[in-house]
Amino acid sequence: MVTKITVRNNRSLRIEGDFEIVDEEGNRFDLSGRTAISLCRCGHSKDKPFCDGSHREAGFQSQVKARALPPLK
Repeated sequence: MVTKITVRNNRSLRIEGDFEIVDEEGNRFDLSGRTAISLCRCGHSKDKPFCDGSHREAGFQSQVKARALPPLK
């Protein structure tokens, strides 16, 4: 299954499909078989890098629309 990342307005990044998450040293997070998770974008989660819904209380706002990135140099 292809990995799909959805940037959700005023909320988290939703990751679905076949993926793994590692820390800076390359250690894998044990996702207990999950094929979908949400990552924090607001910085307020007490369970980083995962979303715990803190964006609601923090009033996090971010509206994102898909766009083309400039070509690589």
